[in-house]
Amino acid sequence: MEHTYQEEFRAIFQQHVTRRGGEQLLEWLESTDFFTAPASTKFHCACECGLVMHSLNVYQTLRQKYFEEGDTEESFALCGLLHDVCKAQFYKISTRNVKNEETGQWEKRPYYTVEDAFPYGHGEKSVYLIERFVRLKPAEAMAIRWHMGGFDDSVKGGSFAISAAFDRYPLAVKLHLADLEATYLQEHGTSQVRR
Repeated sequence: MEHTYQEEFRAIFQQHVTRRGGEQLLEWLESTDFFTAPASTKFHCACECGLVMHSLNVYQTLRQKYFEEGDTEESFALCGLLHDVCKAQFYKISTRNVKNEETGQWEKRPYYTVEDAFPYGHGEKSVYLIERFVRLKPAEAMAIRWHMGGFDDSVKGGSFAISAAFDRYPLAVKLHLADLEATYLQEHGTSQVRR
């Protein structure tokens, strides 16, 4: 039987997340499109199962490159696997007409659009959704909240809070770096839209 991304995610999660509410969080994830959704509309992992692929890549990069004495397996699993949980129930498939260059005919092609039913922010929304089930430690909440780094809307708006978070919480810096590496190096060319 073929090993799936969902099985790999579940195995890592169940091995390392022992906090109260963890199983309920996993059950909720399985009731959403988390395991089939894309990670973006057209950039990295804009494909079926892209979100879980990206989550696993971030976790593996975080664990392999940045784990050091004092860090915990549970924190790394929670942050790496769930930093983008805000993207569950976030994308929908639409179609648009695209001209086939070989035939000259217009064809309907699927593409991903954003339909955000709970516009709460990116990192903030992930923290909120996780904490409906599992209580995060301050370092974990800060890491997930600020994992977008300079791409975060509040940073683009002029907020300097990210600097204080990165200064106080090394896990926040580590998660941001792992997310950057997964997105721009490992997942380059993984979008069905931009090949």
